[in-house]
Order: sequence, then structure tokens, then C-alpha cells
Amino acid sequence: MDQLHIDGGASLRGEVPISGAKNAVLPILVATLLSDQSITIRNVPSLKDVATTNELLGQMGVDVTVGERSDLHIDAGNVKNFFASYDLVKTMRASILVLGPLLARYRQAKVSLPGGCAIGSRPVDMHLRALRSMGARVDIKDGYIRASATKGLRAARIMFDDVTVTGTENIMMAATLAKGTSVIENSACEPEVVDLGRFLNRIGADIGGLGTSTITINGRPELGGGSFDVLPDRIETATYLVAGAITGGRVKVKNTRADLLESVLLKLEESGAHINTDSNWIELDMRGRRPKCVDIKTAPYPAFPTDMQAQFTSLNAIAEGVSTIKETVFENRFMHVQEMLRMGADIRMRGNCAIVKGEERLQGASVMATDLRASASLILAGLVAHGPTIVDRVYHIDRGYECIEEKLRQLGARIRRVSSAPNSGQSARPSS
Repeated sequence: MDQLHIDGGASLRGEVPISGAKNAVLPILVATLLSDQSITIRNVPSLKDVATTNELLGQMGVDVTVGERSDLHIDAGNVKNFFASYDLVKTMRASILVLGPLLARYRQAKVSLPGGCAIGSRPVDMHLRALRSMGARVDIKDGYIRASATKGLRAARIMFDDVTVTGTENIMMAATLAKGTSVIENSACEPEVVDLGRFLNRIGADIGGLGTSTITINGRPELGGGSFDVLPDRIETATYLVAGAITGGRVKVKNTRADLLESVLLKLEESGAHINTDSNWIELDMRGRRPKCVDIKTAPYPAFPTDMQAQFTSLNAIAEGVSTIKETVFENRFMHVQEMLRMGADIRMRGNCAIVKGEERLQGASVMATDLRASASLILAGLVAHGPTIVDRVYHIDRGYECIEEKLRQLGARIRRVSSAPNSGQSARPSS
């Protein structure tokens, strides 16, 4: 099992490229199930979750070929298996997204109830109610969702009780081949949802209202092929910007878009960072100063993203002053706090709020990652800690950050990956 060893204290400086967005590419890959034509997806990051998705598609009969650079060539013309096993789905919640496309095109699906990071319950009830309203028969037995639509899906008007990203994506994909016009109310507005919609429209779907709370989908008899470039990862972008801020450094992230994370940039400016942007890069300069604390409240896009809450907890742990961080999206998303306390952070929990009193510096320690974004927060804390920090269970970080230790080294961080297995050298990188 791999670990990351960090010697803190270096002020990060330099440039780093941003990869394609994990939370966009996974539903886009799954959406290729809707077409029997050849499709090329570009700007695909090399992540464990991408490899898992490719394996899942391969088990169904989809031909996935790795092309030049970060391209994937996909042909779903010979799908024969409509089953998503527990062994794969348990490691990645996004696997539930095969349900909508399989029902829409093949009128049947058997999908394990999902797993993924242990940050909250994230029930799939809203997905299932929506599919039932579209004419599907859906049952849950032995931990599997069994669904069928022998006459095909029909259009429906869906009103989600709460904003759900995967629910919006699942029903949007299902509706592309349904008979009639479907409307999704209280839909998610996240850029990754918009990117999925743009991809679907590229291959022949008719979807309007992307980026708003009401999405309209006019069903089509079939979808075609084509190529598509995945948008840059806004959470990876923001994580490297926080790395620059927490170390008092100057970091320029390239191949990204500032419009994807306005709420995060505002908080970084509030912390004392100087931000400059262009069409495809963002530069942060702390000018050697310690950041100021910032209050955070997570909420669906365009508000502050829950996927950046843990990273800003690390920032506030060494910032000047006292801050409050309120988590409103997931109920178990403060598991990184216990590990940060081992590093000398002053954090008190009150329900879904963390009160953070900034310390001038943290102390290196052995810590354990509990989920993807918690991994990132512990790495950030290690960058400013006195003495060595060892982050265990870094398989979590490989699910969502491409070559994170290599990119941090480009910025001057003293970080290396070590295999804890006996007589083992360099660790294997996740592949697509």
C-alpha cells in the first residue's frame, strides 16, 4: 500500500498543468452507452476512477482504446451485458450512472447499489423515483437495483426534492432516448453537469436549459458519434491554488478556467491572495505572507463547493484568526479533522460546523486518509508542517488527482511516494 512522505516548509512556486475533470469525464464515459457509433473523448485524466469506469464498460462489451496523449476511443456498438457488479460499483459511486443509459437504450439493467467515499449516505431514491415516473419497473433485491422498461422509457416531468448531481445526470441521460419531452426541475447546475449535457448534444441529443435549475430534454430515436474535449478540473485547480496560498507562495495553474470556481477565488482573495486570471490560466501570489482565516459555508453550485471544504480547513488551520466552516451537503465530511488534530491543529466541532483557530505552524505526523478530498487536505497540511508527515491510504487521492506528487514537486514541494510493501520500489501508477 502506497504512502506519501512530505517534508514541509517549502514555499511553492512555479506553474502546473490541470487535467480533465474527474466529475465530468466519468458520466461522459458512461454516456457513450447511449450510442452505437464511435466516440472519442479527449483530455481524459489518468485516474483510478477512470480505470474503474473503463473496466466496468469493458465488462459490458464496450471497446475502450487508449489513444495518443489523453484520448479514449470508445465503441459501444456490441454491448451484451447489462450488469454492473458489486466488486466494481462498491469502489466508485459514479457507477450508478450506468442505470439510466442501460434502461434508455437496452430497456434493462442490473446495477449494484453504489459505494465510493464514506462522506455521507447519498441515497439513490430520487434516481429510482424518477425512472419509475418514466415507465420503468424498478426493484431492489440482494443489494442490486433491477430495472426494466419493456416498452421503452417515456418522457416525464421530474421534480427533485433536493439538488442531486448524479440524479440530474442519470435522468438527463435516460431522457435523451425517451419518447417525448422530459423536464427536470431543481436540477443541478454544476459545470460537470453542463459538460455532460454539451457532450450529449454533440452526439445528437436535444437538451436545453443547461446550467439552470430547469433542464428540458427532447427525446431522440438514437444518438450518433463524434469527439469531445472534457473541461478542466475545477477542484484540482483550486487545490493547487490553496497549496500556493497555504505555503505563502506563487502558483500559476494552466489549462484551466477561472469562471468555473468564482466562489473559491473570492475566498482566496479574502485570505490575502493576489489573483490574476486569463482565458486559460490562474495565478495566485501570497507574497510570502501568512493567509487570513475565512468563513466557509458549502452549498450546491455556484456556491462554495463541498469538494473544497477539507482543503480550506487546512488553510484555516494555519491562518491568522478564527474561522467557522459549515458543511451543508454531506453529513460525514469532517473525518479529516481527527487526523489534523494529530498535527496540532486547533479545531472544535459543533454539529456540522468546525471552528478553526489558526496556528502559526503544524507538526508533522503519520495520518490516514479517509476519502478523496480528505487526502488532499492532509497533503496540504503536510506542506506547511514542521517535520515529516506520512499520509497513508493514498489510494483515495489516486481516484481524483492525476500524479499529484509529481505536480507538487514541479512547484518545489518535498514530497515522494513510497510503497509500504516489503521489498517494493516505485509504486504503480493508476492507468486508464
